Amino acid sequence: MEFILNTIFWTLALYGLYEIVKNIIYINTYTRFKSKGIYLIIGVKNQEDIIEGFLRSILFKILYGREDYFKNIIVADLESTDNTKEISKRLSKEYECLKVLNWKEARELMDNIDEG
Repeated sequence: MEFILNTIFWTLALYGLYEIVKNIIYINTYTRFKSKGIYLIIGVKNQEDIIEGFLRSILFKILYGREDYFKNIIVADLESTDNTKEISKRLSKEYECLKVLNWKEARELMDNIDEG
């Protein structure tokens, strides 16, 4: 009986270790985000007229100002029907700390970072 319990315990422990390693690899491979820091999530919908200026002002403050505690910015597009998402994606190519996702992807990313 003790052998069976030890086998179950070590199997679960190894599975947990596997999940942690898998999440760390996912974060480091598929995201450009640092695992530590404050995540700024900006929900946007149909804001093509102001999104570029808004994001550039935030990025300027973060990159060149005193707000160095923000490490990662996620723009969560809430199914915009205009060019909001495209403008944000163009900016994300210029700035490593900016990522553009839809709301579901943003939630999944945050869940994975929390678990990792």
